[in-house]
Amino acid sequence: LWALGAWLAWLLLRDWPQLVLAALLTPLWLAGEWIEATHGFSGRETILTEGLLLLAVSYLSATLPEQETPMRKALTWLGALALIPAVCAVVASGDFSHTHQPLPAGYHAAGRTAALLLPLLLTWLLRGRHVWWNLLACVWVLALGELGQIMFEDRSASAWRQLLQYALCALGAVGLMAWGLGEARKERINLGIAGFALTVLAFYFSSVMDKLGRSASLIGLGLLFLGGGWLLEKTRRRLLARLETRP
Repeated sequence: LWALGAWLAWLLLRDWPQLVLAALLTPLWLAGEWIEATHGFSGRETILTEGLLLLAVSYLSATLPEQETPMRKALTWLGALALIPAVCAVVASGDFSHTHQPLPAGYHAAGRTAALLLPLLLTWLLRGRHVWWNLLACVWVLALGELGQIMFEDRSASAWRQLLQYALCALGAVGLMAWGLGEARKERINLGIAGFALTVLAFYFSSVMDKLGRSASLIGLGLLFLGGGWLLEKTRRRLLARLETRP
């Protein structure tokens, strides 16, 4: 009812606050229905988090160079705020499962279809023919979610799979920077830099720090902050400067 009220308010007022409420409440309602319908099955979390991440990407990409309306900017901000938490949710989606009972085929097919097609449909409505970056993001999200589910189902020999997860996250961050550079969007470049930094930090804490002594690990962390921070900030400024020099 809240989501319906938000949509009715937007239809009446056509203003961005009502649109933001509708854009928040509608996926929350759908997520709640999915969680209730699939209670007790494994794999539901992966499908849900993949759909939410794709939706965040759709919101983030709502603003185009020739279409910078207040409503599109509001969706972009919403997507920017949700993107990194949604990525973390997809990566950890396998850990949310507490059962090995698989989803029934019908639920799996319906959930997967909705998680993919609804965000892509929204993207098509917002961006028209400029959807190919979103299609690439869709492939990336599916790979990230599938890897998380595999790691949940098979805990043995997961070290290389965890490394692959970090590599996929880093690849996604680089892709987001390239996307921002291609469409002259500063927020995507900044988010890509932040995502890459968080990926490196997470990798250091989970896979490197515990293999070093206490002193060495703290020294390494300091060097990582200083050297990595300097390098990433230099890269960020260089990319933003390239946007400023465009005609």
